[in-house]
Amino acid sequence: MLEAGLVLKKRVLLGMLTPSSNTVLEPVTSAMVAGLNGVSAHFGRFRVLEISLKGNALGQFENAPLLTAARLLADAQVDVIAWNGTSAGWLGFDADRELCQEITEVTGIPATTSTLALAEAFEAVGASKYALVSPYLHEIQEKIVANFEKEGFSCVAERHLNDRGNFSFSEVTEAQISGMVREVAAVAPKVITTYCTNLRGAPAVAKLEQELGIPIFDSISVVVWKSLLLANVDPRGVKGWGRLFSDETLMRERDV
Repeated sequence: MLEAGLVLKKRVLLGMLTPSSNTVLEPVTSAMVAGLNGVSAHFGRFRVLEISLKGNALGQFENAPLLTAARLLADAQVDVIAWNGTSAGWLGFDADRELCQEITEVTGIPATTSTLALAEAFEAVGASKYALVSPYLHEIQEKIVANFEKEGFSCVAERHLNDRGNFSFSEVTEAQISGMVREVAAVAPKVITTYCTNLRGAPAVAKLEQELGIPIFDSISVVVWKSLLLANVDPRGVKGWGRLFSDETLMRERDV
């Protein structure tokens, strides 16, 4: 128990908007920040059951349910609110830009997303060409490649599992993911991304980077990286999760 008159050091609270059927991003995010004194991650769910271009699947990512979850996270006085998901890959980057603007308007809290953070990391290291690994359907993968191309990032190699998920993405093994990463690495891209926040890519990153000599930016990792920057926490305190958290060119906040 605290003695009278003592005040806790200001904590840093990272708010994460989470798809309801996702079981990967919460433990992975918490593990990433576990070594940072006073930093913790907090999660708000909204319903996501399928990733496809069907109307009901696209409707899962309308702003209203995300804003409801964001307001609840704001009750916890979080320092940043992040959409820890990749839907802008197939909906277009403007969907995430508008969402971040609305989150900040209704909560007063800075916001980011996995996709916007990934683009920012690409830009920071000058990666106009990248390789893409995901679990998504053919048509979703095509949309992702096209939308990143519109933002100035060209996909030089890709692998995907043609799965509509979302829960099933979490059952893809680290060995499967690593195999796909090795395949796209054959073209020597500037950077590789494992793109899906219910995919167990992040735990394999450090080992694969050492093996392949290519930076790998995972979609869970990039939202942690950007959230820490927004909360004025040095990401270099995150150890063992890859170059994203140690490269000097990635250590200052940028605008995409």
